[in-house]
Amino acid sequence: MTGGIPEISDRAPGRGAGLSADLEALVDPAGRPDPYPVLRRLREASAHTASDGLVVVAGHADCSKVLRDPAMSSERDLFRLSPTARGPRTRNFIHLDPPDHTRLRRLVTKAFSPRVVAALEPRIRTLTEDLFRAAAERGRFEIVSDLAYPLPLQVICELLGVPVADHHLFQAWSAKLSEALEPPLPGLVAPRATGEAARARAEFIRYFSEVIAERRTSPRDDLVSQLIQVNENGDQLTDSELLATCILLINAGHETTVNLIANGVLALLRDPDALRLLRAEPELAGNTVEEVLRYDAPVQLTTRVARQDTAVGGTVARAGDMLLVLIGAANRDPQVFEDPDRFDIRRPRASQHLSFSAGAHFCLGAALARLEVRIAFELFATRVIDPRLTGEEIPYKPNLSLRGPDRLDVDFRDIKLPD
Repeated sequence: MTGGIPEISDRAPGRGAGLSADLEALVDPAGRPDPYPVLRRLREASAHTASDGLVVVAGHADCSKVLRDPAMSSERDLFRLSPTARGPRTRNFIHLDPPDHTRLRRLVTKAFSPRVVAALEPRIRTLTEDLFRAAAERGRFEIVSDLAYPLPLQVICELLGVPVADHHLFQAWSAKLSEALEPPLPGLVAPRATGEAARARAEFIRYFSEVIAERRTSPRDDLVSQLIQVNENGDQLTDSELLATCILLINAGHETTVNLIANGVLALLRDPDALRLLRAEPELAGNTVEEVLRYDAPVQLTTRVARQDTAVGGTVARAGDMLLVLIGAANRDPQVFEDPDRFDIRRPRASQHLSFSAGAHFCLGAALARLEVRIAFELFATRVIDPRLTGEEIPYKPNLSLRGPDRLDVDFRDIKLPD
């Protein structure tokens, strides 16, 4: 043992074989409602070589190190067992390394500065109140379709200048494209899903190609026009980079927030004491967001590829190996979080989670997501009277990487609306 981490040789049994029993259990859709017992076992074995070319990293310290290590690449194509991608490709800077990643992020980051995001709060609050008002008029509240999806989707679409009539297209395309975020583990992504993701990407490219061409001749007060006009010492985004950025902002900046809202509402409903506390002290909404990010991360895992042979915990990642970074496991590491399986909206160090990644790839839209979800949690706790879950089982989306309920029906006695 070294520092509490098992010393597992890179030639340990299973190298060259299929997935381990715990990884097979993690991939199995039957485990979506509660993956945390499996994640705990994988954390206790972290870091270890699970199969030929695959290293599993699940402890907080190891995950944090890998996410910050410049020897680890975000370019999946470098993974020596990576499947050939299908469909048109775009340069998504999430899957790029410096200096390309640094350049693209620098050109985009001004659009998500703290000042710009803070100015959005009145509009986001109005949109959220409108969604609660609509639920009150219907007399029912399905959290995923009535709140979690429409709120971040409408915000990002308004920022990009996408008309309301096209929002439903983006929701459908984004859901299909999310399959492309799954790691290339055996049995995880069906060929049908891969094909649908490629078609969704092609639809996004077609749509935004037309938008970008139009904004070049007729700029508007929207993010697409701003991205076209960005110029730092003669450096501008190419059309391909503009396309990739628009798709990234819709997909990554939307699907993850959907799950964060739904996971948080579910956690609050399952813990009436926490919900009562948030109702009494709505100023805890910000810390509640951090605790949900830690307790039930909307992004459960990510990947890196070793550029060179690198020691990780008790094993060695060989050049070309993929590292499966289990964020959902790291966020419940008892070495960092006391009583980690307990949902605690007063937790003092909840923000030490890794749900927004770390290092160079820290989430560009973290401030916007935090703002949207803080408002959603605050209004849910203070406006919805006597909310309660309906149904015995919560259906979950099939995705492994992006975790969240597929449906969340809530009954209520009343919804208080502003005068």
